[in-house]
Amino acid sequence: MDNIAGKRSGLSLVTHLATFLLVLIWIVPTLGLLVTSLRDQDAISQTGWWRALQGAPQPYVLSIPVDDQVQDNGQWVVEMNIFAGPTGQALPPDILDRSRVDAFGTSRLRGPSTEPGETAETREGVSVTVEANGDLRAASPERMEDPLVLPMALVAPPQLTLDNYAEVLTDMNAAEREQARSVGQQLDDMLFSDEALFGPFVNTLTVAIPATVIPIVIAAFAAYALAWMEFPGRGLLIAIVVGLLVVPLQLAFVPLTIIHAWFGIGKSFLGIWLAHTGFGLPLAVYLLRNYMVGLPRDIIENAKVDGATDFEIFTKIVLPLSFPALASFAIFQFLWTWNDLLVASVFLPADTDSTVMTRFVVTNLLGSRGGEWHILAAAAFVMIAVPLLVFFAMQKYLVRGMLAGSVK
Repeated sequence: MDNIAGKRSGLSLVTHLATFLLVLIWIVPTLGLLVTSLRDQDAISQTGWWRALQGAPQPYVLSIPVDDQVQDNGQWVVEMNIFAGPTGQALPPDILDRSRVDAFGTSRLRGPSTEPGETAETREGVSVTVEANGDLRAASPERMEDPLVLPMALVAPPQLTLDNYAEVLTDMNAAEREQARSVGQQLDDMLFSDEALFGPFVNTLTVAIPATVIPIVIAAFAAYALAWMEFPGRGLLIAIVVGLLVVPLQLAFVPLTIIHAWFGIGKSFLGIWLAHTGFGLPLAVYLLRNYMVGLPRDIIENAKVDGATDFEIFTKIVLPLSFPALASFAIFQFLWTWNDLLVASVFLPADTDSTVMTRFVVTNLLGSRGGEWHILAAAAFVMIAVPLLVFFAMQKYLVRGMLAGSVK
């Protein structure tokens, strides 16, 4: 009775729950990285990314003028709002918009340690009360002669900015960009300087795109031959392909560098394209061959009866039906080459003109700028954003390919 049609099994529920948890575990840190990349350094060091919409308290030392003090019930009283008048003019413009007081104090040594609405007393005997909206009341039994110097923690509205991305891509902060006399001034120096990420971004695309397309093209032809063409040694070739899947790529580094030197390739983009092609071909041939073997035999045989050649069968029948497998491997290959550091370090020269993003992050951002978390977050999300776009784009076409294959 457990397998009644239409009844969902307990295993299906467990599978859906596990999938949801895995997706949640993956999405939460990605969302945190995105929010962190949009915040400034001070906000990151003071509050977590989940409090980004609440704003971050920033320390200020305010000088409260006492010129307008009046007598009230035998005390000299000063009442004002710290966000207005001369005090507000001394604050940055962004702190005045919907800001609030998170804490205040009466001693620079102790800092802002009193909650809004409570009363603190200075060493001169002045009682100070500050509300969250900035309303201040200071009372003293004697006339106050000197301005009140009060440390405060003011929470500004959340400041989300794209300056981190602009800085990591162009190696210019906001002040340097404002000083530029024109949009095109020193554009090449900005984008392709040793500290800019734009050059490594282009280099990574230069490596990843050919290193994804070349193995797919070669593997598609090889997989069709191993699946539907009869020739001597086909079983041995299939066994060799399966055996190459377990060979560590580190084992091939020394022989490949020697072979590249023989052919005059050396360390270059051509060399890394060939290396990624060699490392990705066994998995590509294995996946595509297993998928093509499962295609309906009647379609292939009917095409041969109608006089179609192997090339026509491959291009007009097998290739369109194999699009889901091609898209799946393209996702895996692109993600691997995009995030690769080891192969790039071996087969690319050490000069900055050939640096890829992973190597740039390790040598530049994690080295001299390791404490700039806002820059690191922006660089990391730039590296994540492109694979995400590729993944979702390929998923869209992957579904289309599955639907087309089922209809045909």
